[in-house]
Amino acid sequence: MRKSRWWTLSHFGYQGRERRREADTYANREPVLLEFLPMTFPVTRLRRLRRSEQFRSLVRETRLTPDGLVYPIFVCPGEGVRREISSMPGIANLSVDEAVKEAREVKALGLPGIILFGLPESKDEHATGAWVDDGIVQQATRAIKREVPGLLLMGDVCLCEYMSHGHCGVVKKVSSPVSAGSGTAAAAAAEYEIENDSTVEILARTAVSQARAGMDIIAPSDMMDGRVAAIRTALDKAGFINTPVLSYAAKMASGFYGPFREAADSTPQFGDRRSYQMDPANGREAMLEIQNDLAEGADMIMVKPALSNLDIIYAARQRFEVPLAAYHVSGEFSMIEAAARNGWIDRERVVLEVLTSIQRAGASIILTYFAKDAARWLG
Repeated sequence: MRKSRWWTLSHFGYQGRERRREADTYANREPVLLEFLPMTFPVTRLRRLRRSEQFRSLVRETRLTPDGLVYPIFVCPGEGVRREISSMPGIANLSVDEAVKEAREVKALGLPGIILFGLPESKDEHATGAWVDDGIVQQATRAIKREVPGLLLMGDVCLCEYMSHGHCGVVKKVSSPVSAGSGTAAAAAAEYEIENDSTVEILARTAVSQARAGMDIIAPSDMMDGRVAAIRTALDKAGFINTPVLSYAAKMASGFYGPFREAADSTPQFGDRRSYQMDPANGREAMLEIQNDLAEGADMIMVKPALSNLDIIYAARQRFEVPLAAYHVSGEFSMIEAAARNGWIDRERVVLEVLTSIQRAGASIILTYFAKDAARWLG
């Protein structure tokens, strides 16, 4: 038999008529805090507030809107170019004139901004295309600022798209001996390292170049140590004291970046990026990376990828009182697209569910290739 839900006065710290003679004593004591036990079924029926969309909307805890969505754009040389990316249906490499058209659409949909990635005319071992004044991102920034005023522009600051070898920094050959009998992969891995400090110098130069072109927000994604401090110092010295830094603070060495590497033509020619991007297994280290970037002057922080790091997003939101972004990356996008095209899922429903989960975890800014679609669905 279930317990009665009728409560006696003893629940409230008063034990019945036989204790009335102690009323005066109780009157002089500290107030008794009343503890109400939670009701259970059938008194409590949580489905009452799920009966209709009107009820569900009224009590909805997380409200997804276009205001916090940012759309990534890949800019390439040429004119009238709209080159589809095979692994990312609906996404294309765009020439500057086409990027301007895309930016107009983004603004018309009520999205606040875009993030720009560049594919240069040529690559070298100094990432020249990243920091020259007429670089592809700088060209696009000037054109979009001129033609689509009021749209926020974020500039991804990394070198992988501009380096001939595809790594995010300066490569230095090392002479570490390789034991006899070691495999080819091990030997290749022992022949190079990514130089941190010389890379940071190029990143700072790139940030200033983008700011001069009119970039609103600088977003370093390289994962070199000390790059936020170097970029903040360089921006301030160049007079861009009000240009904020959105740091890719917790960027994992993830398998979800594959389609992006096709889009940005940035696959490493040898090795991988695990010596500078984070081990996805390390949550506490992610907090340390974020803490360090904030200490160096980051105004906002980002977690990447988003969907496989919801716990990191949540932990960051609980710990740090700054704007928090998350990147819903290419592999996450392409998985949904592939499943939807096979008829396995409801595309709109799944996209909005995923974006809501990212926001619910704590991200107030979401970079996503679904931004335009989500804006249309959300109205």
